[in-house]
Amino acid sequence: MKSASAYLSGIARVFERIEVTGPRGAVYSFDEGMAKAIDLVLSLRQSGKALLVGNGGSAAIASHMHNDLCKMVGVRAMCLTETPLMTALANDHGYEAVFHWPITMWADRGDLLIAVSSSGESSNIVNAALEAAGRGCRLLTMTGFKPDNRLRQIGDVNIYVPDPSYGYVEMTHSVIAHCITDTACSTE
Repeated sequence: MKSASAYLSGIARVFERIEVTGPRGAVYSFDEGMAKAIDLVLSLRQSGKALLVGNGGSAAIASHMHNDLCKMVGVRAMCLTETPLMTALANDHGYEAVFHWPITMWADRGDLLIAVSSSGESSNIVNAALEAAGRGCRLLTMTGFKPDNRLRQIGDVNIYVPDPSYGYVEMTHSVIAHCITDTACSTE
């Protein structure tokens, strides 16, 4: 059994290994990549909105980030994890369509899809990201597990946590979400 201090030391090592990439695999330093992510969010103050998706713990991160984007940063945002709509869409069209369908209804050119997926392989998230990109939306992805995950390959800014543990990946994504919204809210 791992001690509590060993667990926290492990998460500290994960934070030191975060990777940020852009289109066509461009590699950014952490600060440069985070600045790009924050710029994507801040651009929504002029026009557009953020659409957020995630499953399970990632849905909770997306929901919390939605709250902070609206309340603290002052940008329009929609979290597409609303349970009655998701269950209706899953029942009628399959779970792989639960985010794709709302993207077809609400995504506009210049919007920002924030897609949070520990594995980066969830079909419903990848389908939504591909649809959003096809509609001229920008994409901010947060993934983990394997470096070649599908979601990481299609974003404008891709924040990747190189660890196979849900706990470490989700905790890191949560801290990254706060870093983005806290920094954006303090920027005039």
